[in-house]
Amino acid sequence: MAQEPQNPPPPQEVPPLVDPVPVDNPPTTQPEPEPEPEVQPPTIEAQAETETPEKAQAGVEDKISESVSFKEETNVVGDLPEAQKKALEDLKKLVQESLNKRDLTAPKPATPEPEKKKPDTVKEPEVAAGEAAEEAEKKAPEVSEEKKDVEVKEETTEIEVTEDKKDAEVKEETKEVEVTEEKKEVEVTEEKKDVEVKEEKKEVEVIEEKKDDEVKEEKKEVEVIEEKKDDEVKEEKKEEEVTEEKKEEEVTEEKEKVEETTVVEEEVGPEEVEIWGIPLLADERSDVILLKFLRARDFKVKEAFTMLKNTVRWRKEFGIDALVLEDFGSDWDKVVFTDGQDKEGHPVCYNVFGEFENKELYNKAFSDEEKRNKFIRWRIQVLEKSVRSLDFSPTAISTIVQVNDLKNSPGLGKRELRQATNQALLLLQDNYPEFVAKQIFINVPWWYLAFYRMISPFFTQRTKSKFVFAGPSKSAETLFKYIAPELVPLQYGGLSREGEQEFTTADAVTEVTIKPATKHAVEFPVSEKSHLVWEIRVVGWDVSYVAEFVPSTEDGYTVIVQKNRKIAPADETVISNGFKSGEAGKVVLTIDNQTSKKKKLLYRSKTKAIAE
Repeated sequence: MAQEPQNPPPPQEVPPLVDPVPVDNPPTTQPEPEPEPEVQPPTIEAQAETETPEKAQAGVEDKISESVSFKEETNVVGDLPEAQKKALEDLKKLVQESLNKRDLTAPKPATPEPEKKKPDTVKEPEVAAGEAAEEAEKKAPEVSEEKKDVEVKEETTEIEVTEDKKDAEVKEETKEVEVTEEKKEVEVTEEKKDVEVKEEKKEVEVIEEKKDDEVKEEKKEVEVIEEKKDDEVKEEKKEEEVTEEKKEEEVTEEKEKVEETTVVEEEVGPEEVEIWGIPLLADERSDVILLKFLRARDFKVKEAFTMLKNTVRWRKEFGIDALVLEDFGSDWDKVVFTDGQDKEGHPVCYNVFGEFENKELYNKAFSDEEKRNKFIRWRIQVLEKSVRSLDFSPTAISTIVQVNDLKNSPGLGKRELRQATNQALLLLQDNYPEFVAKQIFINVPWWYLAFYRMISPFFTQRTKSKFVFAGPSKSAETLFKYIAPELVPLQYGGLSREGEQEFTTADAVTEVTIKPATKHAVEFPVSEKSHLVWEIRVVGWDVSYVAEFVPSTEDGYTVIVQKNRKIAPADETVISNGFKSGEAGKVVLTIDNQTSKKKKLLYRSKTKAIAE
């Protein structure tokens, strides 16, 4: 559940259901957190490489692999180093800016596609007008040349006519003596020629008129083309003006929208965002949350802000608020449950891997993708409820302790379990930073310690200082170091159990270690006319037990309350008994440990008055 930012070990090899404690980031030159004390890594006593599984298991039974206790950092802003104070202030500024813009929960914007350039199909007005003028200029010289050709033809024709007349006059003078018929013929010939000349002149005039008409028509066509081009230029100018007006209108509309949005934002105010039931930047509880994100990113402000923003968005997309209210039934209630607190006040969450030894339960959780997703949603719901129950005040407890029971664990061979675990780990490490104070692994088999030895180099000292490992024979003793016996569940060696009992978790338990081959006596004083009740448990039993009442008077008789008997490990978990006395004295419990191992004795008692 809590994590320190660094690459976690291969996800397929991480035990299921455990809220992650990922690897820390390496040190950087950013504002550095307060130096932490030197922490020795956990020592693993089981020599998996050189010993057989039986010997390795025996080693685990006799040894406890644990680390130096992790010391939590302060959440009181005034007690932080200056560099961390500055990082917190910088992060708060980024969060406030994002809340003002109302984009903290907004989805990531889509990347816009680049606009395609349109081909230029319309000519500029000046270019079109220039082309029209050039065409007109080209056609004007052609008309002038045609006129000159007509004039040359007329002059040539007149010269020919003059020469013909002169020839005719010479012939008339030299042939006056000829016969009158010849003169008539000459006259007829001249008349014909005159007629031909006139016809030629008429033809020339007709040609000139036609050419003049053609020139006029060409001029008209040129004028019409120029007018058309002028009209086109005007239309293009009008279209451009209309386009510019539209753009101006669009710009104006956008400005108005922006102004309206600004006005709405000013009226509505900054965005209100809650995470784990705490409004961001509302009070000092928000500082505690922001410090978790900063510590998860080694006080790198921008990275912490990105992580916070992604978490807020994920919570909205995943529907966390609705998820908390979902009913998943009670099938998995024994797989993960919260029970009591440790000696420092951290809530304790138990993850019981052995429950999945039940094939029916395993299939309900992992047989297909739909069921795996449902299990993951349930697991996140359990974690979310645990986190929401925390007190985020600076001086309060805002982390939990995880107890991971590896007894009968399916191990790493279950593919479906690995898939669900990997998916859950990714979600938890990204969205629930710095929520685990300690990870306690109990009933640890030899192969798991060997596995841990392989992956431990990937963890920092800070992360490893949160890990505690205990073999089956030392699990209860290890738990009692961190959790009071009256709060440890019965199945793990404690006295906490469901149902109505004579004693509650408020009744303190006394712990005693009985050395091998020794006896230990426990005395409960009894007043006159009272009822004494007690509970006793020896972890692993395999001892003899007897209870007697000894009166205070010298002439009184000792009363046997419980005959001496040998109690095997499987016989009884807890012995509850009582004795009503009419006189003052004491009840003496004697435990005889004839084994070669130390034994952990737990007991508590109370006296009730007898009604008259």
